[in-house]
Amino acid sequence: MADAKVSALTYYPVKGLAGVSVDRAEVGATGLKHDRSFMLVGPDGAFYSQRSLPAMAPLRVEVLDGDGLRLSDGGSETLEIEVAYDGKRRDVSLFGKWFGDAVVQDPAADAWFTERLGRPASLVRVTPEHERPGWGVHPGQTGFGDAHALLITSLASLDELNARILENGGEAIPMNRFRPNLVVSGWTEPHTEDRVLRAAAGAVRIGYAARAIRCAVPTVNQATGEKSGPEPTRTLATYRRQPDYGGGVSFGMKAAVLEPGVVAVGDSFTVAEWLPEGPDPAPVSR
Repeated sequence: MADAKVSALTYYPVKGLAGVSVDRAEVGATGLKHDRSFMLVGPDGAFYSQRSLPAMAPLRVEVLDGDGLRLSDGGSETLEIEVAYDGKRRDVSLFGKWFGDAVVQDPAADAWFTERLGRPASLVRVTPEHERPGWGVHPGQTGFGDAHALLITSLASLDELNARILENGGEAIPMNRFRPNLVVSGWTEPHTEDRVLRAAAGAVRIGYAARAIRCAVPTVNQATGEKSGPEPTRTLATYRRQPDYGGGVSFGMKAAVLEPGVVAVGDSFTVAEWLPEGPDPAPVSR
């Protein structure tokens, strides 16, 4: 098999908002440093998502040196706030399945997001003692991610998908539609990431958790915050349905961090062990 390398690294400071591409990243138990450490919630504490609020996509949050955040909507106006690592807390929830508390951030940020999203929004951060297990073959831990520390995709998988979309008269899509943390180059076989059980990316050791079953977010143009469907969901549905996951369509794989470390673009992605032939073992462990 061709040599595989890390071709891109991205973290998403606020769940559902724009990602930040980096050449090098520290990776801890919950993923890339700062990844989904913050999220936006409504008055009831339930998280906001591009699933129902695609306008979140182009909003950008930059983590500053000195414990600050810079908020930007692509225009000339920005807002800088200090991060509150602890202090006032509130109840929050994810998918109506996980309930916990989070640290309240600057009210100025709440007003900024409320104005741009057209509904009450509050910015919160994980607590210092935050602990939330994932699920799957290697469950691991996660911050405010959907359920896992890392989302890994490959260029070969995107090439295969785009070839099929173009064949059907559609337009190719960029990788950012899938919001991965780590993209692998060098594989010739699409969806090789589905078969990785344990691997090393730079100094980081990762373990397969489960297939990444896709919701409606990949139909959102990440640059404009507008829904651009039905692709890629329509094409994925023709060849990537997963009976073991209730018939959902998959693209990419979710992984746990087995050994923290540092990873950089250009590092080798070395598979130590492949999943055995047969049914995917992840669904039975959910």
